Amino acid sequence: METRLLEYFVAVADERSVTAASARLFAAQSTVSAGLKSLERDLGVRLLERTTRAVRVTPAGEALLPLARAVLDDIAAVRLVAGESGTGLRGRIRIGTFAGLRIIDLPGLLGDFRRTHPLVDIRLSVSPTGSVGLLDDLQRDRLDLALTAVTPPPGMSASELGAYPYVALLPPDHALAAARTIALADLAGEDWVDVLPGYGNRMQLETQLAQRGITRRVSAELGELPDVPRYVAAGIGVAVVPEVVDTRGCVVVPLSDAVPAWTVSLTAGRSAGRRPHVRALLDAIVARYGGGGPA
Repeated sequence: METRLLEYFVAVADERSVTAASARLFAAQSTVSAGLKSLERDLGVRLLERTTRAVRVTPAGEALLPLARAVLDDIAAVRLVAGESGTGLRGRIRIGTFAGLRIIDLPGLLGDFRRTHPLVDIRLSVSPTGSVGLLDDLQRDRLDLALTAVTPPPGMSASELGAYPYVALLPPDHALAAARTIALADLAGEDWVDVLPGYGNRMQLETQLAQRGITRRVSAELGELPDVPRYVAAGIGVAVVPEVVDTRGCVVVPLSDAVPAWTVSLTAGRSAGRRPHVRALLDAIVARYGGGGPA
């Protein structure tokens, strides 16, 4: 069995599309399709159900998928060790982060890492869809590491980098601006400013609101958390956000509700531990910021 056939299978299973998998692999669709048929013929089982619109992984394919990933990771590790024996760490690391939010000094850390490991190619991307999009990219092996603020699925490890309490933000002329604390229920009838669905802080807040039977009207949905205070200060609405952004122009009031802190973690893809260069960067970040170190 050729390893490239396993690569085809894993890519199509991740993308749920032969077209997308072919683009990811820089291979012709006909080549990928023929490779999948060859793999199924060798194994004697149907791994994928293909239609004109989508691809579905069969139960046999789901059982094979983690084994195929492990084989490919082991082969990659062998190649890395062989290549690194005399030259140091090498390989590509794909890391994702939040849009517009500085939780850690990622530029400084990546710069230090690159100077120490010049043969490692670091690719940084910013997610427009928050933690949900970052976790999806990790699951589909589009990323190796990502900053996230939601619980990862089984098979992924997350190292806490910091935890930040939620606070209420009010316009300066708001009727509750002089309050010492505010309950979520006090803001139920207000217009709200928030980030887009899929961001970890919004998901956590909406869980807290639902537990209290509170519904709300979101009048402004923004792509970056640091923009929220500016809209609140302008009188567009109120907000409840982690205390990690510049709140100038707003009245900041602690919450009286017991809302869990917004926790930011470095989440690793399933194969990160098997890739020495990825593990090295993960360890470097956790050593400096693990457990809520300086931001």
